Amino acid sequence: MPYRGRIAPSPTGLLHIGHACTFWTAYQRALAHSGTLVLRNEDLDPQRSKAEYAAAMPEDLRWLGIKWQEGPDVGGPFGPYEQSNRRNFYLEAWRRLRDGRFIYPCTCSRRDLALAAAAPNEGDDEPMYPGTCRHRIPTPAKEAGMGHPDQVSEDREYDSPTGVNWRFRVPDGEAISFNDARQGPQAYIAGRDFGDFVVWRRDDVPAYQLAVVVDDEAMQITEVVRGADLLKSTARQLLLIRALSYRTPAYYHSDLVRDEQGVRLAKRHDALSLRALRDRGLSPFDVLAMGPA
Repeated sequence: MPYRGRIAPSPTGLLHIGHACTFWTAYQRALAHSGTLVLRNEDLDPQRSKAEYAAAMPEDLRWLGIKWQEGPDVGGPFGPYEQSNRRNFYLEAWRRLRDGRFIYPCTCSRRDLALAAAAPNEGDDEPMYPGTCRHRIPTPAKEAGMGHPDQVSEDREYDSPTGVNWRFRVPDGEAISFNDARQGPQAYIAGRDFGDFVVWRRDDVPAYQLAVVVDDEAMQITEVVRGADLLKSTARQLLLIRALSYRTPAYYHSDLVRDEQGVRLAKRHDALSLRALRDRGLSPFDVLAMGPA
């Protein structure tokens, strides 16, 4: 397939140097392959996404000199390009995972469940789930009462994901391996490096892991360029890709931009936002030069 890359910022804060370097890399790789670059607004979480940040994202990206061929502002054949308008795509994938018994309903309470809707970064990755609800098997309405001899089925019919957390049951002990174009060979052990992860939140919000897999498939993305803090997420997403029989894209995880203490830059570093740096008189070249060598 022709090369198709994507840049996928979330409107939960202003873009900073780390975003600039990663998105510039994605742009350059699309240019090098004479390919298409897609801008996707990952406004999945209604509680954290803000309209003012969504409006700032394309302005800041254009200031850097990045150009895209598809996106919320220019349209394209695989829209809508805002995750908040793509619920039907996620529901279809949820039904396939439910019917295939890849996921199960989880009624455990988690105060930090909101993290499941956002891309997990250093220090806020989804914690290992102890498996309390792992024995539960969802029963679609069409199969209610049929029973499954080797599994514990639910009496409740699940025609909708609403009301409970839905977790993907990982194959414990399996090594999930992939070759990253930047970071080299990678391998994570399911059940040790990560556990059963959330694909849909009880407040009826699809989780980041599911949404990006569905969108990358629907938008025919051939290479995913993002930060190295999402390497472990790739292992989770490869399991979803296999369960949904999707095509597997190539991966390129950029080096992270860190402060003087070695901490990954985050949106809380407002002084290093592109807006603040531009107001200080820095040029796009100055900003990109602040990234990793």
